[in-house]
Amino acid sequence: PGNWHHGDYVELTIHGGMIVYGRSDAVLNPSGVRIGTAEIYRQAEQIDEVIESLVIGQRWDGDTRVVLFVRLREGLVLDHDLQTKIRSIIRTNASPRHVPAKIIQVADIPRTRNGKITEVAVRKLVHGESIDNLEALDNPEALDLYRNIPELQTD
Repeated sequence: PGNWHHGDYVELTIHGGMIVYGRSDAVLNPSGVRIGTAEIYRQAEQIDEVIESLVIGQRWDGDTRVVLFVRLREGLVLDHDLQTKIRSIIRTNASPRHVPAKIIQVADIPRTRNGKITEVAVRKLVHGESIDNLEALDNPEALDLYRNIPELQTD
């Protein structure tokens, strides 16, 4: 009674307003700073070369680092210049804390049958954890793209 649970992480401000960070199970927390994934998507997906993206927090060296996966327009490759552009736009329009430690190109992004991207499944896969409800995914084969990525094993 008196509570409403909907799965989003929300902060009440001292002025009575609310900051909605996004799904509580997908909020990033690098160095103790809460970042909603939508804050990063909003920046990454305004870049012409990026069709869509998926961001997770990867446990790394006693903390969490932000990892951004990007699906690019056909024929494009994620080179140093494009990574610099993505980082610059995120830094300028969000904050330095939002800038991903890793940006990795992928050919597909896993989605549920109702079209939502599956950050939690990718994060679990990256951490070697079991994934629940594979039958809820529209393209479960896309998860294979996130297994054993060498870039995620280095600084």
